[in-house]
Amino acid sequence: MRIDYSQYELSAKEKCGFLAVGYVSVFTVLYLFYHSMIFSIAGGLLPFFFLGKYSSWKAEKRRALLTIQFKDLLYSLSASIAAGFQLSGALKEGMESLRLLYDDDSPLIIELRYMVRNISENRESDIRLLLDFAKRSCCEDIDNFVQVYIICTATGGDIEKVLKSTIEILVDKINIEREIRTLTAQKKFEGTIISVMPVFIILFLNFFSPDYLKPLYVTIAGRFIMTAALAGILGAFYLTKRLTSIEV
Repeated sequence: MRIDYSQYELSAKEKCGFLAVGYVSVFTVLYLFYHSMIFSIAGGLLPFFFLGKYSSWKAEKRRALLTIQFKDLLYSLSASIAAGFQLSGALKEGMESLRLLYDDDSPLIIELRYMVRNISENRESDIRLLLDFAKRSCCEDIDNFVQVYIICTATGGDIEKVLKSTIEILVDKINIEREIRTLTAQKKFEGTIISVMPVFIILFLNFFSPDYLKPLYVTIAGRFIMTAALAGILGAFYLTKRLTSIEV
């Protein structure tokens, strides 16, 4: 199966789950800030317009998983090539190694199974299959590896030496990216907690001191204040995401 990793097609279950959770969340927040049943019911439909964003997020998560699995494959390829295997044989060995770490339905194992089968049964070119995979993966590291392999094959260079150096560079780059994601994960979590804290404060006051907040729900000035507060929360959440998104 040839997968386009730039896109992700949501299943019916994923769509229903996202819309259900989104509706309940948006409805709760809007009712908490405005105490308007009609407005909250209508506003709960907003997640429907973000299905595309959710699909893009799922595609990004799948590409991140593919990159991590590709790093593990590079270790296996380096060992196999050093042992004298051709790349086609190294790919098969790499697939068997990855099966010890990941499920058979994980992205890279699916791709390796497709390539190994076509090389052995249909006698297809490993270069063509790798180029196709690199194009569909939308992953710079995979594309760089494939381009280096093609150049070595075309020029008759020392494939073992060049690929070993390339693999070392790519593994270091992927490891750095992973470390950055690990370091920023805590900041993302802290930023999210800080962003949603006002929501919990308003919820607490609604339960234990409703009269204190009543002017915010019955006056025009109160509506403006609550709208500004909600906009500030959303803005803080957006800025946290932007500031902690670091690309290598």
